[in-house]
Amino acid sequence: MARKTKLMQRVEREHDGRPLERLLPEMVNELGLSGTADELGVSKATLGYWLLKLGINVRRVALAPGETLEVKRVS
Repeated sequence: MARKTKLMQRVEREHDGRPLERLLPEMVNELGLSGTADELGVSKATLGYWLLKLGINVRRVALAPGETLEVKRVS
């Protein structure tokens, strides 16, 4: 597990103690990168650094009409 900065710890506290490893993927999926950075009150560069530091991969996928995407979480 990566060592978290004071700002990272503060953001976790502000979001009911939820770990960034769970919070960030959900927010990025829902709000996008810019929206997540704005919501958390950090720069896009800081958010990108956090994602990298925590090992969170962000992928952009183009789907043709009628195609779907399924994400599976491996425990």
